[in-house]
Amino acid sequence: MPVPIRRLCVALTLCCALLAGSTACGSGEKAGEKSSTKDTTAVQAVPAAGTPTPTTSAERRKFAKTRFVLDAGLAAGATYQWIVKPWKAGKFKKGAKGRKTALVKAGLAGAFAYNRLKAAQKNAQGDPTLAKALAPLTAGIEALKNLPSKLRQGDTGAASAFDDVINNVKNAGASAGAPVKNQVPSASQLAKGG
Repeated sequence: MPVPIRRLCVALTLCCALLAGSTACGSGEKAGEKSSTKDTTAVQAVPAAGTPTPTTSAERRKFAKTRFVLDAGLAAGATYQWIVKPWKAGKFKKGAKGRKTALVKAGLAGAFAYNRLKAAQKNAQGDPTLAKALAPLTAGIEALKNLPSKLRQGDTGAASAFDDVINNVKNAGASAGAPVKNQVPSASQLAKGG
């Protein structure tokens, strides 16, 4: 019975992969031989002299402004899409059609926005200008921690608080040379929380 060429290629590829994997996993020692430490003691790792190393986690952040813009943009997009727009449309009022769905989405968006704002704040510590611009907003960002539960309960004042903090973060970013634009996160990003 003839075997299709596709099956032969797959079988050959798998055999080669298994053979290469089994030979690569060997220790390089033959049975009964002990490795000598003479060869390895002569070679020592010497750190490079004169190379500065970051001392704090804030200094280790690469692309701090870019990360800040991304995180703040996602927080702003989630806030606008699932909190501010429904709030302005009156979806949070009692008796409104789709109120429960809007409140659940707003609660998720609030938690997501808080998470992304905390990440943006952490990223801003890597850039002195951004850190200085965001310093006065720390208390406002921390105040958002309990607002997602208030949104789920139908507190419409929470929506305006989110909007105010997001606008302040956007203004601080713009003043530090990192303009923030709304980026609406996907539903899966929203469900994961960041």
